[in-house]
Amino acid sequence: MKVHREGTGLLLSVFTFLFVVNLTLYYTVGKGHLFYISISLSAALFLLILNFFRSPFRRFPYDSEGLVIAPADGTIVAIEEVMENEYFHEKRLQISIFMSVFNVHANWFPVNGIVCCVSHQAGRFRAAYLPKSSTENERSTIVITTRHNVDVLTRQIAGALARRIVTYARVGESCHVDEQMGFIKFGSRVDLFLPVGTEVLVELDQKVTGNQTPVARLHKINYDYSSPL
Repeated sequence: MKVHREGTGLLLSVFTFLFVVNLTLYYTVGKGHLFYISISLSAALFLLILNFFRSPFRRFPYDSEGLVIAPADGTIVAIEEVMENEYFHEKRLQISIFMSVFNVHANWFPVNGIVCCVSHQAGRFRAAYLPKSSTENERSTIVITTRHNVDVLTRQIAGALARRIVTYARVGESCHVDEQMGFIKFGSRVDLFLPVGTEVLVELDQKVTGNQTPVARLHKINYDYSSPL
């Protein structure tokens, strides 16, 4: 387990601040109750932030052909057919994963393919588990075209605490399920928008692991074998 690159600067700043605060307390009040309480709270806070920015090494252990792999750690909070009005402008199957502050917040590509669209939309910072967060919160959208010409949309959504979405995907680049797609700082959510008729492999309230848990299987009727990809 290592620290994610998105957290190194923040962790260094927090450590420096806490070190100065506790050193000041030590030289002003000595080793009293206040000093030991401050040391304990500082250690707990630093470990919580360190835990949030952990970056596990993961590889999907099976053949991912036709599968959609969870792009993030968390809990399945929505499985439903909805109108997707920002890119497809048609009905899509939405699968949503809510990430708490205790989950790994790195995001992985859910399928292999070519990145055909990357966009960022400004918005609000509502609680990420609310249904409206998908269309009203700050968010980044990544659309991937698989080699069978199926478009899979992944949306990174900021939550009440998350104030920065990092997206590594670039239009025209090839992507693989074992590669990180981005990172969301603190509590947040990731939505998948798949073709209607896609087979769902998860249930509501199920815990999933990013780049490890298959969440859906693209049905063969969605495949276009004439695609040059």
